[in-house]
Amino acid sequence: MATRPANEPRSGCPINAAVEVIGDHWSLLVLRDIMFGNRRHFRVLQGSSEEGIASNILADRLRRLVSAGLLTRADAGRGRRVTYSLTEAAIELVPVMAALGEWGLRNRATTPTLRVRAELLADGGPALWEDFMAELRTEHLGVPPPPGGGPSATERLAAAYAEAVAREEG
Repeated sequence: MATRPANEPRSGCPINAAVEVIGDHWSLLVLRDIMFGNRRHFRVLQGSSEEGIASNILADRLRRLVSAGLLTRADAGRGRRVTYSLTEAAIELVPVMAALGEWGLRNRATTPTLRVRAELLADGGPALWEDFMAELRTEHLGVPPPPGGGPSATERLAAAYAEAVAREEG
């Protein structure tokens, strides 16, 4: 019996192929934190994790996501922090993340502070997702920023979160 290479899915099913890469909740949460929180360094990812990811789990998921082509790892040299960046394949997960967030809003208990970005993404729909994806491409891939006026998608998401935090504290 032949063994399959580690980077090949168990079957040719597209859903299976996707689930094998992002199917565990830690991988999705690491991508969420890099994508929506701009947390790109190991200690920041671990220290800011709402879910309390253990360092060995985080190290494993980062390694897997790099191997799967969803993240790149830039080593700044001895004594410097490694920076993780999203690849185009990871950026294309924005609509999936928005759909998961919208499903969670409708079907699961959430907190006002942590649900606000999912609400904004659901309300903004594909136009907001495309704007956000363009901004991620600029930040992570070095693509020139799109022309535009008014607040960016990132600024709108950050402002909605800050407003929710202020309401919760006030």
